[in-house]
Amino acid sequence: MISGSVILVRTPRYGDVRGWFSETWSRARFAAAGIDCDFVQDNHSYSEQAGVVRGLHFQRPPYAQAKLVRCVRGAILDVVVDLRADSPTCGAHLAVELSAENGNQLFVPSCFAHGFVTLLPETEVTYKVSAPYAPGHEAGLAWDDPDLNIAWPVPVGEAVLTDRDRNWPRLRELHTPFSGGGVMTLSVVDLVQFSG
Repeated sequence: MISGSVILVRTPRYGDVRGWFSETWSRARFAAAGIDCDFVQDNHSYSEQAGVVRGLHFQRPPYAQAKLVRCVRGAILDVVVDLRADSPTCGAHLAVELSAENGNQLFVPSCFAHGFVTLLPETEVTYKVSAPYAPGHEAGLAWDDPDLNIAWPVPVGEAVLTDRDRNWPRLRELHTPFSGGGVMTLSVVDLVQFSG
C-alpha cells in the first residue's frame, strides 16, 4: 500500500427482483486493489441535518488510523488533507462525494486528516479503522482553514459542528507527526465480485 494513495473503491451492485446485493469488504479483493489493512474497529455516525461537519480528524502515532469510509444513507462530501510534512502535497486536499446511491467507498491512509459534510438530512456513514480509538492521541485540523482552500458546500456560519471541531488548529500551527515523500494521488478501483 502506498502511503500517499487515496483510493476510491467502486463496488458493483447485483440486482434482481428482490433489490440488490453488494460485497463491501473482502480482505483478499481489497489487498489485491492496494488496500492491505488490518481493520480493527467499525464506526457508524448519524447526522440529522444537512450541513453537519465532522472533522478534520486524525490520530497521532502509534494509533494513526487508516480508514475505509462508506455512506449508507444520504450523501456526504468526503475530504482528506495530506499531513506528511515533507510531501510536496502537504496541505493539499481531495474531495469526493460518497452516497448511499453511488455505493462508493474511500480509503484514507493514516497520514491524512479526514472529515466530511452531510449533503442531505438523516445521513449515515460507516467506516472501518486500522487502529482503535485512542483519546490521548486524537487530533484535528481546522475544517475552515483558508490555507486549505476547501470548497465546502456549506457557509461557515451555517455549518453544524461541535466546539471541539471548531477549535482545531490551522495547518500552519500544526506540528504534524507524519512524514513521507510521495505526491498525494487519487486512484479509482473497480472491484470485480461474484453475485450472490
